[in-house]
Amino acid sequence: MSEETKKVEETKKVVVTNAVDATKAGKSKSALIRLIVMAVILAVLIPVGFLTEVFSWDDLQNSNFSFAALWKLIVMIFCVITVETLVVFLLGLPKPKNHRARSILSIIASLMKYVAAIVILCWGLSILGVNVSTIVASVGIVALIVGFSAESLIADVVTGAFMIFENHYNVGDIIEVDGFRGTVTDIGIRTTCITDPGDNVKIVNNSAMKNILNRSDRTSRSISDIGIPYGTDLEKLESEIPGLMESIYESHKDMMKEAPKYLGVNELADSAVVLRFVVYVEEKDIYVGTRVLNHDLLIGFKKLGVEVPFPQVDVHMDK
Repeated sequence: MSEETKKVEETKKVVVTNAVDATKAGKSKSALIRLIVMAVILAVLIPVGFLTEVFSWDDLQNSNFSFAALWKLIVMIFCVITVETLVVFLLGLPKPKNHRARSILSIIASLMKYVAAIVILCWGLSILGVNVSTIVASVGIVALIVGFSAESLIADVVTGAFMIFENHYNVGDIIEVDGFRGTVTDIGIRTTCITDPGDNVKIVNNSAMKNILNRSDRTSRSISDIGIPYGTDLEKLESEIPGLMESIYESHKDMMKEAPKYLGVNELADSAVVLRFVVYVEEKDIYVGTRVLNHDLLIGFKKLGVEVPFPQVDVHMDK
């Protein structure tokens, strides 16, 4: 295996793996910044609350809404957000190799935002003196109204839950959705992020994740079409191809599942007889496999005395 080929393969493997890690690193960095900001704000609010005796003003204790209650509400909100940010930050630290484990961590991190919002809402109403139990009793009516007005949101959440439980795909899997092929870098409650080899990120609502082709759980085929001149002794060349296939396989055992196969004449083109070759590789190596096969077949054919032709036109002139 040439040094250039090794570099191409190593780069491909690193890109696929690091696509997920880069997303997690970005989220961890963002969570860390939020955590520091929340900690600084809390460090200011809590001492000020005690110094001003906000938490112990006797003359405001019987009031349904007061400055003390408002201050407690602010402190509570920042406490909840700080805890949520801390949890998200801690979830972003581990980088498990298992795709299922990455998916679970991604879902929990996404779920924490919704949990924090619900806690802030219920706890905040309680601090302000609102009877939360009455509101809970009316949840059925509210849920019905929200259900009609946020049908797509509910569909995204429900579909996402089913996809996770049924293990359709995980973080790190290579999938294809509506012609877009890439690595799943993040799975949230509402959306899924897919990153292609060019680092383009496609964000898809979970309810729109239909007709998914998961390429990670199966062996893929890299295809190479090589043209030879019409004047080539095809029978002689075909007798030498098995040896060439074995030599290519010996040079790339770390990537190829088995020796490449010669499928026969694929096309009678204008300037060449096109032969088709395939090799089985992992999905992440499907494009690298094609490039390596093209490279080695071109060199191998030259060693066998067969030049790959270029497009040419014969012109006949009447005298």
